[in-house]
Amino acid sequence: MTDEQQGNAGASAYERAGVSIDAGHRAVNLMKGAVARTHNQNVLGGIGGFGGLFRAAFGDMQEAVLVASTDGVGTKTKVAVKVGQFGGLGHDIVNHCVNDILVQGARPLFFLDYVAMGKLRPEAVAEVVTGAAQACEALGVALLGGETAEMPGVYVDGELDIVGTIVGVVDRPRLIDGTRIQAGDAVIALPSSGLHTNGFSLARMALDGLDWSEARADLNGQTLAHLLPVPHRAYLPAFDALEKAGVDVRGMAHITGGGLVDNPPRVFPQGIGMEIDTASWTVPPLFELIVNQANVPRQEAFRALNMGVGFLFIVPQEQAAQTMQTLQAAGETPWVIGRMIQGQGVAFVAGRP
Repeated sequence: MTDEQQGNAGASAYERAGVSIDAGHRAVNLMKGAVARTHNQNVLGGIGGFGGLFRAAFGDMQEAVLVASTDGVGTKTKVAVKVGQFGGLGHDIVNHCVNDILVQGARPLFFLDYVAMGKLRPEAVAEVVTGAAQACEALGVALLGGETAEMPGVYVDGELDIVGTIVGVVDRPRLIDGTRIQAGDAVIALPSSGLHTNGFSLARMALDGLDWSEARADLNGQTLAHLLPVPHRAYLPAFDALEKAGVDVRGMAHITGGGLVDNPPRVFPQGIGMEIDTASWTVPPLFELIVNQANVPRQEAFRALNMGVGFLFIVPQEQAAQTMQTLQAAGETPWVIGRMIQGQGVAFVAGRP
């Protein structure tokens, strides 16, 4: 009997089928400290239960409304595999989900993750979940539980998939649903930190043939290997600052898949549209490189990519200056990107009088 045959004979049937229970336990042991640090007084029990327990304590809310969202990071996972950096994916999925429920004014309570591979790599899984735990800890979110799946034959060896679910809460009288948006309201933008978690299929098609380790003049001396994995950022602290300052935030938009074309209209009331001044900001070099390499029309680029815009606040025109000052004081770099108008959808103009 060969050494390989002896090794196979000693392995369990499950391991011979390509699944290692021991690798799963090792992944949990590597990440459990980071996860435990996200637990607060509302988390009951520790890691390892069949379900996560969270005490529903919402303070003095009149009518607590739970807000939930589930999302993934798309083919950004392939970028992580290529550059060998997985921790950023954990930040990506947490911040993406937190931003999604923030649009309705919800504060995150707890987060659940799902990480799957064809062949489990405990260190890579632990890096992802530790990144998620760090993002949760920074925002006061409990990482309540998750699932690590090893599925040979479903996922290609070396690749991975990530999904996250967030549950938050908002007092119904403070729910932000866009119904109070009016023509004339100001639209204030905050920058993205990069592609965030959308547009990577287009980006990879455009950039795969380039040297990702090259310091490029058209990227201000930076490399694709550095810029593409940069994590999705969270906008909850910016909203906190506006709320504390008493700004009347009438609507928000998280710029994800669909870009500036499809995302903002999701919060518009009937008969109201948005005018965006494309001369109000400089599109970051990474996006220009993707657009040029892929040879896509500008309008298509604004739908496939965030083009440097991560989040929008819609506020009364008379509070635009206060909004800008408050965000700047909070360390943000906001700009007035446009205004609300009579109509529908998003209109792009290059410079508005």
